[in-house]
Formats: sequence, structure tokens, C-alpha cells
Amino acid sequence: MQKNSTLAFNRFLPLACSLGAVVYLGIFINERAGLAAGIGIALGICLYHAAFGFTSAWRRFLTERWGAGLKAQVIMLAVVVTLFFPTLDSGHIWGQSVYGFVAPAGTGVIVGAFLFGIGMQIASGCASGTLFTVGGGSLRMVVTLFAFMMGSVLATLNLPFWHELPKLAPISMISLWGWKLALAFHLVLFWGLYQLVKKMEKKEEPSTGHLAEPETTGFLQRIVQGPWPLVLGAVGLAVLNFVMLATLGHPWGITSGITFWGGKLVTFLGADLSSVPYWSGQTEALQGSLFNNDASSSNIGIVLGAMSAAVLAGKFGKNQNLSARGIITALIGGVLLGYGARLAYGCNIGAFFSGVASGSLHGWVWLVAALAGNMVGIRVVKIFSLR
Repeated sequence: MQKNSTLAFNRFLPLACSLGAVVYLGIFINERAGLAAGIGIALGICLYHAAFGFTSAWRRFLTERWGAGLKAQVIMLAVVVTLFFPTLDSGHIWGQSVYGFVAPAGTGVIVGAFLFGIGMQIASGCASGTLFTVGGGSLRMVVTLFAFMMGSVLATLNLPFWHELPKLAPISMISLWGWKLALAFHLVLFWGLYQLVKKMEKKEEPSTGHLAEPETTGFLQRIVQGPWPLVLGAVGLAVLNFVMLATLGHPWGITSGITFWGGKLVTFLGADLSSVPYWSGQTEALQGSLFNNDASSSNIGIVLGAMSAAVLAGKFGKNQNLSARGIITALIGGVLLGYGARLAYGCNIGAFFSGVASGSLHGWVWLVAALAGNMVGIRVVKIFSLR
């Protein structure tokens, strides 16, 4: 009995410490950063327990016609636009002003999303996937995250060139059509996509992200230790994205925080970014706390949440296989992820998930280009036996 109690205490300790750190941060340091980190912890738990990754879902559909992952993503998008569209149209909620991620759709988005898609398959992870697997104790994804940071900083040096290439003005379907028509259009589109995936998939598999647990696993134990059904993870991510919109005033984004980490690192190492347009006005932030950036704060929360979930599940740091080939692919894939995300105004979360949630055309352009990149990435991995 005492041994079981000690084990339970040890497994809950990281979560308790993470939540305690968020409370301390919110009360004594920065209330906004505390909110972002707290939401990030919930996102990390959700991502880890549902193993909600875009990379594996897209790869398995393209190579095996396994559709559960894509269907869960469609459900996630349907839920999030239902929550976002009327709120963004009103411009405020609960006294909080809100705005969406609406960006130009053009050359930078197409090239950036394409490169990001290739990087997804080489690195075996996207932006959210990199963070939650780092939290789960993966050393290989720590390498990917470092390369992601460096690729992002490199892209900031070239952004003026990419921004001058042909592009459309930012287009919001909410502003263009009104939120009701835009929502109806999106829900019909999602229904069609769901039916298309259902028709194309070869067979239905259990929609859990991890290996199935015994049928005797209780509901509470399943919630605490996982695995969660993909659909539960999908709905959870959509709701948490809306919580971020309602509390912080903007949707969920990841890569601006990773770029911020990279900027702080190279500044610490002696680089001067003051002449780079992307970093203009951020000199003071780069010299300050990691919690001066909302995405940085929520990213830290995601890592902590995923770590807590991994410890609760007894899977932290399992299945380590850090080979020389793994390090090389992590570096190459990570640089492509970082560079591509900065060009495309974000990643699978900021550009696609939150872009579509914001009614922005660039979110859909990102999806098409990223899927093409994934196809190429899958082929590259196969040709060079990278996995």
C-alpha cells in the first residue's frame, strides 16, 4: 500500500509542481504569462494523452489510407470555427478584445508551408508534435527543437525578400461573407472532407493515439494516464484554442515563441539582431524574460504539461533511440520546419489550425502546400532510408 502511494505521489509531483509554478508566475511575476503557461499545460496534456500529431496522421493516410487522424482533425476544425467565427465577428468576449490570425496568401506561404511539410516527415514531427514529444522526454526531438529555433532565426534574416514576392492581400472570409455564411460554408466543407476521408480510408482502426489499453482500464484512470481517443483530443484542442482567444485576445500560436527562443539564444551568444526588420522593437524583449512573449509562455506550458502527462502514464523518456542518423534527420528536418514556418506566417497550429479558425484564406493555402510538402518528404525519407 505504501509503495503504491509513493508511486502515485511521484507521478503527480511534476503536474503539481508545474501548476504551482504557473500560480507563482501569475501572481508574482506576470499575470498574462501565467494564463498562457496554464493553458499551455492543458494543451500539453491533451496533445500527449491523445498523441495528437499532424505528421503521423498525414503520413499514415497518404501511405496506408488510415483515416482516423484526419477525421479527428476535421472534427477539431468544425468545433473551432463554430466557437471562433461569431466571437471574431463581434470583436470581443467577456470584456476582452479579440483578433484572429489573418495573413496574406502568397509565395511566402506556399514555399514556407511546402518546406515545412518536407521537414515534418524528415523530422517526424510538426511544431506541436515537437513540443509535446520534447515534454515526453525524447532526446531526438530536443535536437529537432534546437534546429527549429535556428531555422526560424535564419528565416527572419530573409523575410524582406519573401515579403516582396507576389501575394494577395489578407482575406478574412468572416469579413467578406459575414460570420453566419462563412460558418455554414466551412461546416459543409468539413462534412464533405470527412466523407471523402471516410470513403478513401481502407479500414477503421481504434482512434487512440497510443497502443490500446486493456478493456478493464477505468474511465478516471484513462483520463489521468491515457491514452485518450483522438476525438477527445481534437475537441480538447479546439476548446483550449478558444480559451486562449477569450483570455489572451488571440488564437493559439507556437512558432513565434520558438523564433523568440532562437533570437534570445543567438543574442546571448553575441549576435546583433537590431538591424533585422523582424526584430525591430524587440531588443528589450530579447534581453528580458522568456515570459515576455505569449507563445513562449504557452510553449513552456506545453512542454511541462506533456512531461506531466508522460510521468502520469509511466512513459517519460521511454523508447530512446538517438543514433547518428537520427541526429542528422532531426537537424535537417528542424531547420526546414523553422525556416518554412517563419515564411508561412506560422505552422500547423498558427497558420493552419488557427488560420482556418480565423477564417483566413492563407490557412487553406498553407494546408494544400504543406500536404504537397509531406508527399515529397515521405518520398525523401523512403529514398534515403531516413527512418
